[in-house]
Amino acid sequence: MVEIISFYVFAGLLLFAATMVITMKNPVHSALFLVMTFFNCAALWLMLEAEFLAITLVLVYVGAVMVLFLFVVMMLDINIARMREGFARYLPIAAVVAVILAVELILVVGPANFGLEQFAEPVRHAADYSNTRELGLILYTVYLYPFEIAAAILLVAIVAAISLTMRRREGTRHQDITKQVATKATDCVRVVKMESDTDYDGGSDA
Repeated sequence: MVEIISFYVFAGLLLFAATMVITMKNPVHSALFLVMTFFNCAALWLMLEAEFLAITLVLVYVGAVMVLFLFVVMMLDINIARMREGFARYLPIAAVVAVILAVELILVVGPANFGLEQFAEPVRHAADYSNTRELGLILYTVYLYPFEIAAAILLVAIVAAISLTMRRREGTRHQDITKQVATKATDCVRVVKMESDTDYDGGSDA
């Protein structure tokens, strides 16, 4: 009974926080509600005995990615009024898409396919059970090829992003790190010696 109540509490908070992420006017508030969403999702994973995934979610997304998002949002000069101009206009389309996605999720992962009638309740494990070890075994045995393919795709994406960033366009200026490092003081500053003006009378017009 306690587990069911806890699940509905965390799931309700998760849905509330996720809704506030897309409806808040201030991007900083949206980012903070996204942090709340991650924490509630981690709590649900803890209830599923997936402690490693829960801790990874908090450390990676809340501790690193969301801090980066907050820094970027706070440093950028975002025009909130202009950003919210099309919210009401696209709201009906967004609502229709959300309903379609909800129906599809219910049809795919609903009680008819993933209920307790289809699968038995998971076996409770002892305190010394390591789901990290089990996750590693499955990841590097059963799903080895999909894991390697995903890693290769991410590597190609990184190389493509670097190539697009470093490409040279005509008419634009680029940094040359080698020249910058090899620059000397004499190349940047030129000392000019001028003769003093002996006829200066202190600003008097007389």
